[in-house]
Amino acid sequence: MADLGDVLRPYVDSGAVPGLVALIARGDDVRVTTLGAQGTSGAPMRRDSIFRGASITKPLTAALAMVLVEDGRLDLDAAVAELLPELAAPRVLRERGSALDDTVPAVRPITARHLLTGTAGHGFATWESPVIGLLMEQLGQAAGDIHAVPEPDEWMRRLSGIPLMHQPGEGWTYNASYDVLAVLLARAAGQGFADLMAERLLEPLGMVDSGFHVPADKLDRFTTLYSRDDDGVLQVSDEVDGVFTTEPAFASGSGGLVTTVDDWLAFGRMLLDGGGDILKPESVRQMMTDHTTKEHRELGGFFLDGQGWGFGGGVDTDLISPWNVIGRYGWVGGTGTSAYVHPDSGTVAVLLSQIGLADPAVAMLEAFWTATAE
Repeated sequence: MADLGDVLRPYVDSGAVPGLVALIARGDDVRVTTLGAQGTSGAPMRRDSIFRGASITKPLTAALAMVLVEDGRLDLDAAVAELLPELAAPRVLRERGSALDDTVPAVRPITARHLLTGTAGHGFATWESPVIGLLMEQLGQAAGDIHAVPEPDEWMRRLSGIPLMHQPGEGWTYNASYDVLAVLLARAAGQGFADLMAERLLEPLGMVDSGFHVPADKLDRFTTLYSRDDDGVLQVSDEVDGVFTTEPAFASGSGGLVTTVDDWLAFGRMLLDGGGDILKPESVRQMMTDHTTKEHRELGGFFLDGQGWGFGGGVDTDLISPWNVIGRYGWVGGTGTSAYVHPDSGTVAVLLSQIGLADPAVAMLEAFWTATAE
């Protein structure tokens, strides 16, 4: 396996990335690289440093959905309206570029499968739409302050007034459906999403440092979050004692988890093991299978560059770049995280950093993907 230290050290030594923890595991051969500092405290990065996982939360939310499917509490192809009456009669923009008041009824009900595959109709898109602004303003999509997001019932009430960007199943958009899915799973199970995630997935897998906030006794391992301003200057976006010190009213299924490399390794190994004690192999197969059409991938644009979408993550479909491995499953997070499994080689690859996805962090991720594909 490639020496991750040699590959990643230049990004930290140059000051481009404050710090990182990287892991690559093939069977019992597990190699971990820690570089740089956890944050403004100057404490060195460590193997068990805790990061904001952002969108590498999505594969876990998808796995939790399949747990409830196996329980018989959720039907992938039934209308979600029984549990989410707010979505019983959604309106849809007449055309992708239509104004908010130019809508038609949905021609089919939204299902859990639509939510899992990103085809339900709400989310970020590669085309301009007034819907995106409403999702940002009213629902806190991509909000820096997780406590600015309303509690689930109010969140759903607001969502019910926002039209779909396309007919269910006929387009592909990113992110929002996984927050809708979190509410659906919580209502199906009759308990809060954070508690459900802990009980059915995190605790059984021994993911002891993953959750939707960081307890006081673990703050010494939590990392500062950074971004770059318009001039490229590094700045603090959220400190260790910031928004993640208390539980949010809305536990985000799209990007709310904090985690460590070893916690995500446990999840990745479960997938490579065909579900282990958590899921049946068929459920894992569905998660790691591309469910998109050519039209979906075209609409997905840069989100689906060289890959399709399974349940909760991308599935590589084309060898268009050095790091693509056909069948590789996983995703990236906007806080500079990446987590994938490579079924053919039995590899789990995780890179956690604390700077938003922009150059040079993107270049760092690409170098990491290339190295872990070797």
